[in-house]
Amino acid sequence: MLKAGRIAIMAAAVLLPVQPALAEAGAPVSAAIPLYGARTPGSLASEIDDSALFGHPGLRNVTYPTLTPVLPARGTANGAAAVVLPGGGFMGLSIEDEGFAVARGLAARGVTAFVLKYRLLPTPADPAAARKALMDMLTSRARDPSKPIEIKDPEATDDAHAAMAMVRADAAKWGVDPARVGMIGFSAGAMTSLNAILTAKPGAEPAFVGYVYGPQDRVAVPPGAPPLFDAIAFDDPLFPGMGFQITAAWREAKRPVELHVYQSGGHGFGLGRPGTTNMLLLDEFTAWLSMQGFLAAQRK
Repeated sequence: MLKAGRIAIMAAAVLLPVQPALAEAGAPVSAAIPLYGARTPGSLASEIDDSALFGHPGLRNVTYPTLTPVLPARGTANGAAAVVLPGGGFMGLSIEDEGFAVARGLAARGVTAFVLKYRLLPTPADPAAARKALMDMLTSRARDPSKPIEIKDPEATDDAHAAMAMVRADAAKWGVDPARVGMIGFSAGAMTSLNAILTAKPGAEPAFVGYVYGPQDRVAVPPGAPPLFDAIAFDDPLFPGMGFQITAAWREAKRPVELHVYQSGGHGFGLGRPGTTNMLLLDEFTAWLSMQGFLAAQRK
């Protein structure tokens, strides 16, 4: 069982910095696009910057979903695209460490990226009450990390489907191949990416999924499921390996899958903790994309 101090550290890791100034982003960033156009629900006024609560800026109470393109430098795009889904327990979004930092890294490697700000479960406006809600969730999970995980935010899954549809509909505008549009998600974002596979209409599923420190439970793999890149640390306190049943299920379904289990990193290591091999995550992911034939240099 995890001690209170460890839970507090994990709570602080759930909600991490928001997007920095665009001039410092390191890759061209377009304005956020309302995910459903004029029909986009919610309001920006509902969002809460919780920096005073956790010591790290983050987003809570997202009701107005958007998609923000992060583009490769001119002449470097390879035609692949990835929707990036940050995590945060469906109660917040680690919009920088698991969102824009990932998108900038992908763009630097020629992949056109889109950060999805998906809708979240409501949390109390009061910081103390919000902290208690988050701590209760983490503590409950830590008591029994082997219990099955369920997707508890169907609106997040709806937003993931809408993001895939938007990128593919505007593929020519972004200079991407609609057949090479996939996802990479972290924690709750990984769960949402997986649900985007499991609930997709035929032909609407992502072309590939990067599944980063998501639950390792077995799932029923649909016929023709896209390639899956599964990355997690052995010492993840929330999602134990349990034989890495999700990758076993992918293999049994004879679908492409790759598993990276890092010696250490805990939960929420983002693009890597200094001094550990999970610093190689994005290079390994893009090498895997190349091996699957999703990068232009590998396509004939």
